Amino acid sequence: MISAAINLFRGARVGFVLAREGALALVDPSELPAHLRFALKLGRTLERRGLGHGAAGLSAALTRLGPSYVKFGQFLATRPDIVGMRAASDLERLQDRVPPFPQETALKVVEMALGKPVNALFVSFSEPIAAASIAQVHKAVVQDADGTQRALAVKVMRPGVRERFMRDLDVMRFMARVVHALSPQAERLRPREVVEILARSVLMEMDFRLEAAAASEIAENTKDDLDFRVPKPEWELTAREVLSAEWIEGVRLHSAAELAAAGHDPQAIGRTVIQSFLRQAIRDGFFHADMHQGNLLVDAEGRLVAVDFGIMGRLGLNERRFLAEILLGFILRDYRRVAKVHFEAGYVPAHHSVEDFAQAIRAIGEPIHQRRADEISMAKVLTLLFDITALFDMSTRTELVMLQKTMVVVEGVARSLDPRLDMWTTAEPVVRSWITKNAGPLGRAQSGFEALRVVSDFVGDVPDLAMRLKRVLVRLDEAGTGDARRLERFARNERYRAIWSTLALWAIAIGALVLAFRGL
Repeated sequence: MISAAINLFRGARVGFVLAREGALALVDPSELPAHLRFALKLGRTLERRGLGHGAAGLSAALTRLGPSYVKFGQFLATRPDIVGMRAASDLERLQDRVPPFPQETALKVVEMALGKPVNALFVSFSEPIAAASIAQVHKAVVQDADGTQRALAVKVMRPGVRERFMRDLDVMRFMARVVHALSPQAERLRPREVVEILARSVLMEMDFRLEAAAASEIAENTKDDLDFRVPKPEWELTAREVLSAEWIEGVRLHSAAELAAAGHDPQAIGRTVIQSFLRQAIRDGFFHADMHQGNLLVDAEGRLVAVDFGIMGRLGLNERRFLAEILLGFILRDYRRVAKVHFEAGYVPAHHSVEDFAQAIRAIGEPIHQRRADEISMAKVLTLLFDITALFDMSTRTELVMLQKTMVVVEGVARSLDPRLDMWTTAEPVVRSWITKNAGPLGRAQSGFEALRVVSDFVGDVPDLAMRLKRVLVRLDEAGTGDARRLERFARNERYRAIWSTLALWAIAIGALVLAFRGL
């Protein structure tokens, strides 16, 4: 009861700040019952004068409410299906910057997390060089056994941040339940689900071991990419509250002029940004979902380097094929291909017509081919595509929305380096390469070999299964549960069935393999 009262008070404060900053202008009163329309009208009387539109008010309100709500706003920026495109675009500009906490406090956090004094772990440990709501970054130097010294970036968690986030998440859960109780119609926005997704995301982001694992996975996936790399985590100096990784000396992607002055080609780097992201998304199914200028550098060798792996996205094989086929379909103006992949993936219900859907997609594709290549936005095409799919009852796919929002950011970074960048020509080699390998004849052959491997594994288990069956029957016979001859006949018949089933499975697998190779 006391907890509910506290959450009610804190929720009322959140509502007051939202009203004061004009964020309630985002709420459509036509979708509310009468009592909530009255409450909304009353809340709008609290707005400060001279405010801009509601989206800007939402950003201002979340900033006033503190780091947890800033993080919530950044999360909502990836969900335009919930807050709308206008609000999502405004929320992208939320700055997660706060004053650093004292050096003495940071040293204590490091010592508690790693179990040793800082001077026993590092040769030197700088004052904070960057700070955000969850952590701040220091530059440190370590000395290897051979006497070699290396620079590391050490990310230290802000003390008490986990407890504060848990408290604020309780308030958000309470408010989501209140919204549902007062207006069941609002459940289409899934407020309770959104809060739980945020909770999982934040909890993962506040365990730096998971961020180090994400960096390690990206590094493994991209180890053969000559134009992209990630800092190597220092596992022995990483814990839940501390993340140590290779220090990167490089030029951030804030300015094409700065890159050119450092001897790099901004246009080539712009192409690398797009292709690196698409390789991660389509080829690997695991991509950096926060690729803004502050998280991208170019090292002395001209390679693109990504940092800060707190927000990541994953795509399954279906989603990767979906993305690749869509992009290639638009490149080739094959709109029926784009439509078919929606149906094959099960994203559009079967009662709709492929031809009708292809016609709707043509309405997106044809106008872009009337414009110069450097004027076409790949991210905008995907945004329009998702708008069209809503007319055909396509359910929201969280992973695709995150992909689309990341593509907006990546495209913006690339175009800031080369305003005349042809997105489609840049994307085509990555897309074609993946489709050739996974959806063409080679892909079908690989699928056939995979089916053969599964059958082979099953065949290897058959003798063991038969022996276990015989042992069970012997035990039943010893227990006096049946006639010995009848049980022996049953066991023999089961062995025959296993043999014939195995032969049938081999025949199916070989047939699948033959069909696959016919396409080569």
